[in-house]
Amino acid sequence: MNTLCNLDQLGLNLGEKEFGPFSLTIAQGERIAILGPSGAGKTTLLKLISRDLQSDSGLYLFKGSAIHTCSSYDLSRVRAVLPQSSDVAFGLLAQLVIELGRISISVDPHLHQITQDAARLSCCEHLLNRSFDTLSGGEKARVQLARVFAQLWDEKDGLILVDEPLASLDPGLQIELLESMRQYAFDRNHTIVAILHDINQAMQYFDRLVLVKEGKIIGDLPPGPQAIYALEHLYDIQLDILSSKSATNFVFPRARTLEI
Repeated sequence: MNTLCNLDQLGLNLGEKEFGPFSLTIAQGERIAILGPSGAGKTTLLKLISRDLQSDSGLYLFKGSAIHTCSSYDLSRVRAVLPQSSDVAFGLLAQLVIELGRISISVDPHLHQITQDAARLSCCEHLLNRSFDTLSGGEKARVQLARVFAQLWDEKDGLILVDEPLASLDPGLQIELLESMRQYAFDRNHTIVAILHDINQAMQYFDRLVLVKEGKIIGDLPPGPQAIYALEHLYDIQLDILSSKSATNFVFPRARTLEI
């Protein structure tokens, strides 16, 4: 499997806080979940990977080239970002918001069809003619995910970075969109790096768990029973494993038992 990103000893000084230094290698086609308590630095890590933040130290190679040498146009054709909050300044139709994902393409004969297909994949086809600023939080999240799908729809070997993409969705939609993201990425050999809060979703749908705490990466491991102790330490909780008839087991978090 080819290396997509190689981040070596990257660090960032945020004034009162620091992140890193850390090293991280991301292979082409991987699905990586970033987990950690609130305020741990998960969004900072994602912004460093996306180049929304410039590191103070270290080397970041993206597809073999130093990330700072890549033009914004070139990055837009291979990397799509869904931030935690992504409102738009004007009352655009949802369809136009999705089309913004393809704004860098000057001649785009398949724009309409790709927009429709991306909306269908993210379960928001019925929202296309609605004004974006009238949508609920969950509806906005689906439209913005469709924008990400549209951006890299006809590309291969890209990078998708998403920050809590499922936070405002009901459980049924969460599962449906996780399946959509997985199939979309698999069909195009795209890599996904996602910030999540649901441990079971991370363990079921992702290949690697990157654990972040207090501005440091404290773990990088595959999902499964071997990850339980690391996750308990990460969140300072206890996790009970619940067996299921499928190949996937689930965990049930509970507070640590106090010794009296």
